[in-house]
Amino acid sequence: MKNPHLLFFTMLCVSLFGAASAFSGEPAYREFGSNKVYYSAFNSSFISPGVAAKYDITRGKDRGLINIAVVPDGIEGGRAALVTGYVSNIFAQRQELDFFEVREGNVVYYLAPFRFENEDPLTFKIKVKPSPDMPSYNLSFQRTFYHDE
Repeated sequence: MKNPHLLFFTMLCVSLFGAASAFSGEPAYREFGSNKVYYSAFNSSFISPGVAAKYDITRGKDRGLINIAVVPDGIEGGRAALVTGYVSNIFAQRQELDFFEVREGNVVYYLAPFRFENEDPLTFKIKVKPSPDMPSYNLSFQRTFYHDE
């Protein structure tokens, strides 16, 4: 494949968004009007060391990533958006998510690292603003994370 980064995005969108749906029983996206907001959260060891180095992502058994993509109807690759949010555990300990944008051609998505404890049920609260003249979308979902051995 000519663009290895496009392979990374394709892997995230197809595998992770689909896997999130399969494991959780809920869709891997939410619809807000004419936009679909795709989301997934996964252990950082899922990505290769090379990709982690390129995007300055720290891999580890207690580290995860959240991936958000805003895809309007009829648009391939997604659109830029303002993405903010936090993740909290069952003790209401909160981590702000520091999203960074990844652009690969017409593909746009947002990643944010977070830390977790073994068997940690986490609640993600995400706010997505697709453009300054549109309202924000609120997205909330839960996942349980386990340390990789």
